[in-house]
Order: sequence, then structure tokens, then C-alpha cells
Amino acid sequence: MRPRPRPRHLALAAATALAATGLALPLTATTATAAPAAPSTPAAPAAPTAPTTRVESDFDGDGRADLAVGVPSGTVDGKARAGYVSVLFGGDDGTNPHNVRRITQATVEVPGTPEAGDRFGSALTTAYIDDDQYADLVIGAAGEDIDAKKDAGSVTVLYGTGDGFALANTAARGAKSGDAYGNALTAADFTGDTDVDLAIGGTDQVVFNANPYTADTTPVITRPMGGRAPVMTTGDFDSDGHPELAVAYYKQSPQYTQSHVQLYRYDRDDEYEGDFGLTWSSDNSAANALATGDFNGDGHDDLALGNCREIADENIDDPCGPEETAKGGGIHIHYGDGDGLVWEGQTLNQDTPGVPGVAEKGDDFGNALAVADLDGDGRDDLMAGAPGEAIGSAARAGAVTVLKGGKNGILDANGTAAGALSYQQNSPGVPGAAEAGDTFGAALATADHDGDGRPDLSIGSPGENAASGGVWEFPSGAPGGLAITPNSIDLPASLDPEAYGAVLGR
Repeated sequence: MRPRPRPRHLALAAATALAATGLALPLTATTATAAPAAPSTPAAPAAPTAPTTRVESDFDGDGRADLAVGVPSGTVDGKARAGYVSVLFGGDDGTNPHNVRRITQATVEVPGTPEAGDRFGSALTTAYIDDDQYADLVIGAAGEDIDAKKDAGSVTVLYGTGDGFALANTAARGAKSGDAYGNALTAADFTGDTDVDLAIGGTDQVVFNANPYTADTTPVITRPMGGRAPVMTTGDFDSDGHPELAVAYYKQSPQYTQSHVQLYRYDRDDEYEGDFGLTWSSDNSAANALATGDFNGDGHDDLALGNCREIADENIDDPCGPEETAKGGGIHIHYGDGDGLVWEGQTLNQDTPGVPGVAEKGDDFGNALAVADLDGDGRDDLMAGAPGEAIGSAARAGAVTVLKGGKNGILDANGTAAGALSYQQNSPGVPGAAEAGDTFGAALATADHDGDGRPDLSIGSPGENAASGGVWEFPSGAPGGLAITPNSIDLPASLDPEAYGAVLGR
């Protein structure tokens, strides 16, 4: 029986569309410097020693997680914003800058062709789709044109092997111009058949693919979302053994304002099989990020809302609080109790006791979230990016806060974030220096890249080096690792807000 994957978190709310087409040849991913020629007879890769348990994001099956970085603004073969994905394979010392694959639509096994504006890599997630020992990489291309349908978007599944990757196929194609399929992605076994399914965010909608070997999709939600895809994650919030789909979206216009955080559950009843039903809704909560974890260690999934605020001020009972009081961005956590999510929870920002820093307008605290049990105490910790944080006089240099889980959750019985830590590029042990516009903390991901049994933290900084971008690696969640930039791994820089580090795969 295939285990249910951990919830996937997409760090950015504003990613937009990508790629297309069908099944292709066995895949040897490109290197950082050149696209390989298709081998006439692909050699079978040597089988690595299989880990006793699957490791998240382990594409080559060596027991160490790998890191996928989406660069939707990257130029490929002279095509601006065609986009690419950089995969850094894990090893004994963590992510290895000397073992990097560059995946584009020019890679022989990947469907489609690089075209200006495809934005290949606009969203990423990983899952064990084909039930072998290798993780598979799911890639959105939200700007992909499908026939005459401009920016319809597409989703590609790239299958892992002992050599990194194998076959690829298209798992979704936008139905009309502007659908922008692939702006958001998450994966879980929603149907309960032990196979992994995909939820795909596009413009003002979410669609569902119960068979990622095909491009067949069905609608889950279609409603105004401000012309964006929602942010999404998954979790078993009612503790029934089946995951729900969590989405957050909002729309502001002169006519009306609405925002929602909602849970949808696949209905396995014979009469309605195939439908997703709304099971829980927190109206007038606007969130730019979602993450799932068990922050109080009670065995039930909890839902964290990042950069959370109320934007429809007529509803005063919103748990995030009015937008004016969510100064600089706030985080609200709905705790699971075995029957679902509890409306009341914990709300915090940078003015909360124990949280480092001061809440200031534009900090965007919680705009990216990631979850892992960094200290091994059996309670998940919550990492929160604040890419707009000023460091001294350096505006939008960015920072990341680690919030510790405890028996009462992220806040203790006194409402204090006990043991919280904050890091930025001027912190001891962190490579580089905090500079204006770095946006350190714009994307976050966690996985065990060095195989020591402890999760590591990856931090995206797409504004680094005048928007060339970079990713910082924190072994076991603490400073001391590498800063990886396009120049350091011989990749082209894109000089764009969606530069290297804007999208991290989980």
C-alpha cells in the first residue's frame, strides 16, 4: 500500500502558468552547462542501495533528499522567461553544488519546446507517483500556450530513477486562454486508492488529476480569486485517515472584497464519487501561505495561515484580526482536535512576546512557511519568511524566523513564542550580507539533504545579487551551510522577481 505523502506547501501565492504535450523518451537530465544529446540506447543506471524508508524529494533513491529550484523567469535558448528547474542532489554534505541538473523543455525527455513566456518551473511539488523507490518531480508551466490558447498552462511529471530522472509526461493542460494551469501544485492520495493524485491551481480555479499518467483533469473550485491561483496544502485535518485539500484565496475590487481559507474533501460515496465537497471555511481570512504540521504533538494535523489578515472589515470575528492589526503580516494557527479544525487558535506577529523583531508595515511576516521537527522533540516547528523585513537601512533585505512547537502549540500558556530564533544575512554563520532587495525568506523548504536523519532548511532569496537570486542551506535548520547562486553552479541568472530561489520544491 502506497504511503500518503507529507503535505506539500507552496511558498508563493502569486506564481503564474507553464508547459505542455505528451509522453517522451527515457530521461537523462541536463547538466548546468549544456543540454545532452538523446542517447541512442539508454543504459540502465546502476541501482543505488534503497533506503529502508522513502525519503521525501529523493529523486535518485540514495536515501538523501534532493532540492528542486524553479526559475520561471530563466532564459532558455534565447527565449526570455521560458523557465527552467535546477535540481541539486543531496549527499553526505547536503545539497551538492557539483551535482546539479538543469531541466528545461529542451531536455530531451521533457514534453514541449521552450518558448518565451512559458514560465516552466512556476510551481513545483514532489510525490511518489509511480510507486517505486524514487521520488518524482511535478513541474508547472503556467505561461505555456496550448495550440491557440495563450497562457493556458500545463503540468509535467518527471519520474525519478537511480540516475536522477527517467520518463516524463504531461499531467494537465489548460482548457482555455489564461487558465494558467501550474501556478500552484500539491499532491496527496485524495481518493483513498493508495495512488497519489494532483491538485493544480490556475487562474481563479483548482482542478484535480486522479491519474497523473494522463492529462485528464476535473474541476474542484471555480470562483473569483483575484485573477490568481490559490495557495494550497494538504493534511488530514479531521483525523479520518484521508487528506483534505486546503486552499486560500482572496479578491479585492471596487465592487466587493472577499477572502477565504477552505478545506475540501474528496467524496468517496457511490452517489457523488469524484466530487470534492467543502467541509470547512474561514471566511474573510486572507493568507498568502499555508502549511500543515502537528505543532502541539497531539497527533492531529494543524493548519498555519501565513501573512494572514482580514480584508473584508465587515466581519469582525475573523481569527486573523483586522488588516490594521496584522501589521507587517501575521500568522494564525487553527489546531486540529480529531474532529476537524478549531476556529479559535493562536495568532501572532512580530510584536508577540518572544517573536524576534518588530512588526512593521511591509515586512510580509509569514509570506512563506515551512514545517519540520527541527529539534526532534516530537512537535513540529514552523519556519516563517519575512522577505520584506528591513535589516538596518537595507529595505526588503528579508529574514526568517523559526517558531518552536510545544505542548500548547507555537505559543505557550502565557502567549509567548518560547525559543523563537530569527536569521538574516547579517546573522553569525550565514553567508553573505543583508542588502536592500535581497528578499531573503521569500521561499522555504525542508528536507533531509545530508541523510543524518534531521531535516535541513532551504531559504530562497530571489533578490540576491541584484535579482540574480540564490538559495541558502541551513543544516538541521541552523546557519553554517552553503549559499548557492546561479553563478556558483554555472547557471544563467535571470534578473527578475521570479529569479533563482523564488520557487522551491517540496
